[in-house]
This record gives sequence, structure tokens and C-alpha cells, in this order.
Amino acid sequence: MRSEQIVKALIEKLGGNFSSSLDIDLEKGSPIEIFKWFLASILFGARISDKIVLDTYWEFEARGILTPDKILKTGWDDLVEILDAGGYVRYDSNTATTLLEVMENLKEKYQGDLNRLHDSAENPSNSERKLQELGNGIGQVTVNTFLRELRGIWKKADPLPQSLVVLTANNLGLVETRSPQQVLLSLEQVWKEYQLPDRRFSDFESSLVRLGKTYCRRGRCTECLMKNLCPKVRC
Repeated sequence: MRSEQIVKALIEKLGGNFSSSLDIDLEKGSPIEIFKWFLASILFGARISDKIVLDTYWEFEARGILTPDKILKTGWDDLVEILDAGGYVRYDSNTATTLLEVMENLKEKYQGDLNRLHDSAENPSNSERKLQELGNGIGQVTVNTFLRELRGIWKKADPLPQSLVVLTANNLGLVETRSPQQVLLSLEQVWKEYQLPDRRFSDFESSLVRLGKTYCRRGRCTECLMKNLCPKVRC
């Protein structure tokens, strides 16, 4: 019963998938929507606040720069300006460089279509490697963020949980292991038993990430939205 309460409260209070917060619809596997989420995932890859990431993504959307071709056409100087307008100042230069490199490789290798990358992958780990090979700025956080919300949509999207998920799931008493493999299996079982209508496992997982980033990692237990259901005195 307690696990059921936690699942429901997590999604109600934390909001589920990050892609949904950006009005990105991944459900049908549309190449356009998947690319939008990939762009957002690159922005999420830096150690920067979610608000700045959201604001920066909205800058790209407001200017209609949401395809590989348009990003390449925009060029480095204007990409930096867009990033700065969204508040992404600390990482503007490196991110602009990363975006141009990634778009070039995405077009050259997969005709700008991330679904082609997925189709060419042999297995989940190969899809992760192919994503990282798109550019030096594509790290584990970006890849994990991107694939996490495609779990259940792409057959070869099956990343291990981030350390934040492991931390938060342990704090809430949902799991009793630090092994990412075992944490994933345990959380999938919890979701199988207590899943919510019109939600996916990735909503559950993303809510754990949100909680971990805002509260558990910072030890903000007295402010935590889940404190009444958390067995830990401290996060």
C-alpha cells in the first residue's frame, strides 16, 4: 500500500516526464518530436537548473530552430545568442560547438533522423554508444536523459537508472540495493503493480530524478514534497 501511495504522490507532485513539460509528444515515435527531445536532452546534460533548460528550449522553439538543418543554418554566433537569451550563459560556447558537431554527424550518418540511429543499433548498449559518437559533448547524462523517456517507445532504449534514481528510490524505501540493474528491475516491478492510467514507467522514473535533483541530493528533507512518505530522517 505504501509503495502505491509513493508512486501516485511522486507523479502528482513532481510531474512525470520532462518531455511533457516541454509539450513534446514522444508517444508515436515521430522523428520531429524525438529530435525536439534530443535537443532538450543535450541542454539537460549540463549541470544547470531545470528552469534555465526549459527557458532555453523555449527560445529555440520560439525562433523555430528545432531541426538539424535549422540549427546548422543558425551558426555558432547566433546559437550562442539563443543560449544566452535562455540563461544558458555558463555553457553557451561549448554547447553551441557541440550542437553544430552533433547536427553535422546526425545528418551525415542518419540523414538527420534519430529513428534511423535506433534502427541501426544492434541492442540498447549499442544505441547508447551510437548517440555518444554523435559528438564529444554527448555524455552519459544526456544519453540517459534522452533514452529514459523513450523507454517503451524505442525497443532499444533501456538505460540503467541514473545515480539520482538509485539514491531517491533507496531513500523512499522502494528498493534495498545500490545496484543499478537491480534497482531497475525492482522499480519496474513496483510500476507493474501500481502503474497509473495514461502514464508510462518513464514518468515514474523521471519523477524520481526530479525529486533527487531538487531534494535528496541537496539534503532538503524538511522542504521535500515527499517527506510524509519518506522513511528516512534525512534524504
